[in-house]
Amino acid sequence: MIKILFEDEHLVVVHKPSGLLVHRSWLAKRETEFAMQMVRDLVGCHVFPLHRLDRPTSGILVFAKSSEIAKLMQPQFTERGIDKHYLALVRGYVNEAGHLDYPLKEELDKIADARADQDKEPQEAVTDYWPLHQVELPFAVGRYQTSRYSLVAMKPLTGRKHQLRRHMAHLRHPIIGDTTHGDGRHNKFYREQYQSQRLWLIAKALCFDHPVSGERISIETDLEQEWITLFEQFGWSTEQSGYQVLKMGLAGL
Repeated sequence: MIKILFEDEHLVVVHKPSGLLVHRSWLAKRETEFAMQMVRDLVGCHVFPLHRLDRPTSGILVFAKSSEIAKLMQPQFTERGIDKHYLALVRGYVNEAGHLDYPLKEELDKIADARADQDKEPQEAVTDYWPLHQVELPFAVGRYQTSRYSLVAMKPLTGRKHQLRRHMAHLRHPIIGDTTHGDGRHNKFYREQYQSQRLWLIAKALCFDHPVSGERISIETDLEQEWITLFEQFGWSTEQSGYQVLKMGLAGL
């Protein structure tokens, strides 16, 4: 279920499947499998998650093998030293690349954040995005006789909770399978037409400076088979090489 993409004596980078929690949470008390425990068992030592990846999001996740390395890595995540690249399937045609600077109010949990400041000012949130593919399907979802979707590459320049999901919803192009910020009609269509229960968002690539050697490390993961199966039905390329974002030369806007 967990695939190791990179490992040395200091770090381990894995591919997390959709639906798997990173670590234990009181919000999901019945769950018995977690990425952190799986990685620990694979590498044979305690590991420390360096960033979060939402449960329904699949893709690249980085762990440190010691608390000391975790401390060395944290500044890169807080000071934008990490380049993150995502792919998402969204509703509608995204026709042009864009740079969205749209502050987001912090999403608070009713129980866990009951004592937090409920009137906190919106936080800076910036996302670059690029359209890659489009498809029009002969199915009526809502008021139109056909349905349009786009594959979009995204690079978050900040790290707000659910930033990509909220930003795409703000652009009226919600990510398919997003049950919180998405479009319920299109989510239902994908469940019924494609037997898809997932959020169509993947952390595709990650670039960072190694905390010990200083070397720039660039890692990209493959799309899961369910993406390829869906793309085949759309008439898109089924070659993994066609979706390698680090080779696309996507530049800042």
